[in-house]
Amino acid sequence: MSDVRLWVLCPCYNDVPAFTILRNRVLEIIDQTTSMQRTMVRFVVVDDTAGRNRDVAQLKATDDTTVITPPFNLGHQRAIVYGLRMILPDLDDSDLIVTMDADGEDRPEDVPRLLEPLLEADDDYQAVCVARRTKRSESFGFKVMYTVFRTMFRGLTGTTVRSGNFAAYRGFLARRILQHPYFDLCYSSTLVSLDLDINPVPCERGTRYAGHSRMNLLRLIMHGVRMLMPFTDRIAVRALIAFSSIFGLGLLLALAVVAIRVFTDAAIPGWTTFTLLGILLLSFVALGNFVVLFAVFSHSRGLSLANLEEWNGRRAGSTSASAD
Repeated sequence: MSDVRLWVLCPCYNDVPAFTILRNRVLEIIDQTTSMQRTMVRFVVVDDTAGRNRDVAQLKATDDTTVITPPFNLGHQRAIVYGLRMILPDLDDSDLIVTMDADGEDRPEDVPRLLEPLLEADDDYQAVCVARRTKRSESFGFKVMYTVFRTMFRGLTGTTVRSGNFAAYRGFLARRILQHPYFDLCYSSTLVSLDLDINPVPCERGTRYAGHSRMNLLRLIMHGVRMLMPFTDRIAVRALIAFSSIFGLGLLLALAVVAIRVFTDAAIPGWTTFTLLGILLLSFVALGNFVVLFAVFSHSRGLSLANLEEWNGRRAGSTSASAD
């Protein structure tokens, strides 16, 4: 196998000790993996403290690690996208990219398994490998909430996202998908929402090497909401169907009550009038939601084409420059 560059990108928020352990483990495992012994590993750390963590300076002393510092805190999802977009000019089509958390919960032992499908199909640059969680070490309360969220997520979107940030793909694909505006919302769920060639790889959730998690209930809820955002079009279509059905059913029931009252002598209970008003009100609320969601759906489909002309212009310019 010829030499291959592997880029390992991690968002880091006061997790320098944990990342140091992770880096050493990745290098050790890559060196022990026969199929990857000629792989040159480059680490990219996105310092999500925006330069406030002085311990990050020690990472810059290593030859294989690049530190990227955004101007302000982005959150781990957007930090990954920011870091990837920063290294895009340095990527070759055949380069391998792995995105993973810096704290050890994405296990270095699983990196070769995550890359294996890409290495076996070395002429297919369109595939994406994601870690499908098979075992979690969180508390019982968290698992209950996570199950509820997954059920709600599937009901709204028709799919599930169980990969987190642990994913792998080629530089060829990275340059083509990372300009999509959905990546500004949520990295992990956008990989699934774009209908790419996804290969799920079963991986257990690891434990932190050092420090403690800063993810509280509020941040978990915010993260869950962001995961839904790349699926706005699917949610809108499902909601349009539901609200259209409610509106149509409301009108049918209202017409049925009016027809009984006008054309028959059947006695109608007194509460029927209030029920009819409630049905009509529900129908008009559904109609209003229909209009709003149709506007949201139209906007989301238009947004996905934003800046494509600019991207094509930059790509054409770079191609011409390389040809010269």
